[in-house]
Amino acid sequence: MLKMGFKNKFIFDAVQMPLNVMAPHFESFEKNVLPVLEKHDIGVIAMKPFADGQILKSKTVRPEECLRYVMSLPIDVMVTGCDSYTILDQALGVARNLQIMTQTERKTLLDRTADAGQNGRFEPYKMTQHHDSTIFNPQWLGIKAKS
Repeated sequence: MLKMGFKNKFIFDAVQMPLNVMAPHFESFEKNVLPVLEKHDIGVIAMKPFADGQILKSKTVRPEECLRYVMSLPIDVMVTGCDSYTILDQALGVARNLQIMTQTERKTLLDRTADAGQNGRFEPYKMTQHHDSTIFNPQWLGIKAKS
């Protein structure tokens, strides 16, 4: 999408994308897209810090670590689903007391999540077309729909 936009002289103000502790291990937006956004001074809206709760099912990381990891990335804002006041308070607590992860903390966390994250099973939006609206709207990418 970015390549198509740049090719057509479209200026992005911000891009929303999934960023979480599993992301660096498989088809990584963090590794492949985030540096491009930084280079072009494009705002970053992080989403899916829990991958719709799937990451917590891996039993490799606590919710606070998921939030802190993403908040430690070069992002402008993070969107996280809050389905109760308890979850909202948890997210606000991490944000209010945020201490950016050190490289050592980051490495330790990524080492702990490496096995679980290697094939994308805890990030279903990467593994299925269910979450990909572009598959149903190829014209968004400059591709003519098949007749």
